Amino acid sequence: MKAVLERIEPVFGSSFTIRRFDDLEACNRPHWHFHPEYEIVYISNGRGKRHIGDHVSFYEDGDLIFLGPNLPHFGFAEELFEEHVEIVVQMKEDFLGQDFLGKPEMESIRRLFDRSRQGISFGGALKQKVGRRLQNMMELGGFERLLELLSILQEMAQSADYKMLNASGFALEVNAQDQRRMEAVYSYVEEDFQAEVNLDEAAARVNMTVPAFCRYFKKLTRKTFSQFVNEFRIAHACRLLGDDTLTIAAVSFDSGFNNLSHFNRQFKSITGLSPRDYRKSLKKVVS
Repeated sequence: MKAVLERIEPVFGSSFTIRRFDDLEACNRPHWHFHPEYEIVYISNGRGKRHIGDHVSFYEDGDLIFLGPNLPHFGFAEELFEEHVEIVVQMKEDFLGQDFLGKPEMESIRRLFDRSRQGISFGGALKQKVGRRLQNMMELGGFERLLELLSILQEMAQSADYKMLNASGFALEVNAQDQRRMEAVYSYVEEDFQAEVNLDEAAARVNMTVPAFCRYFKKLTRKTFSQFVNEFRIAHACRLLGDDTLTIAAVSFDSGFNNLSHFNRQFKSITGLSPRDYRKSLKKVVS
């Protein structure tokens, strides 16, 4: 699963790009890709998957995400089947000039850009407010659109309603070997997480001994391989728990856990809630 470089060119007369995708329209973006641009993604509603670098999680009622450059990721609406609107804004760090972010008035936005290198998800009222502004931005002229983008960035920068995704980008241009190795590992986990994920097989995929692979994976991701696999499985379980027709046991087995008690312990350790309480929390979001 090789990350593809997505080439993004602003339209003539604009310093950044903004695109809208309605309902289930294909975005025509590479499946697993990266780009040097910063990216804001707003998804109006529905449940979907975030897979950014080594981070895997699910959103429940749309999302507002800000990503820094060269963070490999999947499209955030690829597993979203509800009707929705998606707005994507992409800009280079110097889209307003080499020294613009160094201006004192831009200090909050500069810090926002720094945080975005690990991925940020915004929630609550801010998500909906910024989403409406992004949709309205599509109708503005060039100068007004630029001013609105700066205002939106400032509002995001000053908000406390966000969570860091702590994604690792494995900057492609810096260390291509690490990127290739981690892509091979992620591909293996994504293919086999519902069955038995074997440490020996993971190490073999990157031509390492098991001890060397364990040290290497921990150094790059700040977590053990088993922790990553469990987080991947729990993220999948979070999505399945939105389906009331599935029992907790069925969710457990479909997520790769053969022992229900172990699933319950891992789920609470990672999310802070039991599977049953997490399911209840989803109903509150929907209502």
